[in-house]
Amino acid sequence: MGISRDSIKSHENFKTTFSLLFALLSDADETVCNLFGVIKMKNMYGKQVRGIERSTFAFDKAGTLRQEWCGVKIPEHAQHVLDFVNTLN
Repeated sequence: MGISRDSIKSHENFKTTFSLLFALLSDADETVCNLFGVIKMKNMYGKQVRGIERSTFAFDKAGTLRQEWCGVKIPEHAQHVLDFVNTLN
């Protein structure tokens, strides 16, 4: 699943646009973002702003956090996550 501060309506549009088959959850009050420590100060157009550091968290079937990737870049990231998840039998 994916989680961000965006609204449910925004997520619905995004899922439709990109034909996603997984859940997108709204964390508008930043509860989950704060729990996982992904709210960071970032530079945007020369100004300091609070934003989300793109991160991925992998849990096993028992719900135990097994791996985290913080500050990820898009190229090849999905393959790295898939490779790791495939080791979690």
